[in-house]
Amino acid sequence: MQKEQTIDHALRATWQAVAKMYNEQAVKHDSTMAMAFVLLNIDKEHGTPSTALGPQMGMEPTSLSRILKSMEEKGAIYREKNPDDGRSVLIKLTDFGLTKRNASKQYVIQFNETVKNQLTAQQIENFFEVTKTINKLIAEKSIFDTIPTK
Repeated sequence: MQKEQTIDHALRATWQAVAKMYNEQAVKHDSTMAMAFVLLNIDKEHGTPSTALGPQMGMEPTSLSRILKSMEEKGAIYREKNPDDGRSVLIKLTDFGLTKRNASKQYVIQFNETVKNQLTAQQIENFFEVTKTINKLIAEKSIFDTIPTK
């Protein structure tokens, strides 16, 4: 099997192209795709507990901490003690962060609309069905069940 014919290669190559595309837009706003992703995952009204952001986005705590520090330095977010849990910190958007979040959202909407306009409803449904199946197989840890371990 050639690598170009494998599902994992297609997923990885496509995601890398999407990430590059988003990063090319983000750099125009003195940002990165990762920062935009964080902005989109912060509750714009109530903030989001810092401990919930990493798992919500599938990001390692070290990477997230570095991104949050940079975003705080740029004035996009601020930290506030969580009134419901004194041990926790809420990440909240500044007005500047909200503006950046709205811009990020427009790029995501534009991407999705452009892709959807090139596909049929059935193709879109099939795409989501395939990704759902892949995620289910991964979550069930059933992909490598038949490979013996030492």
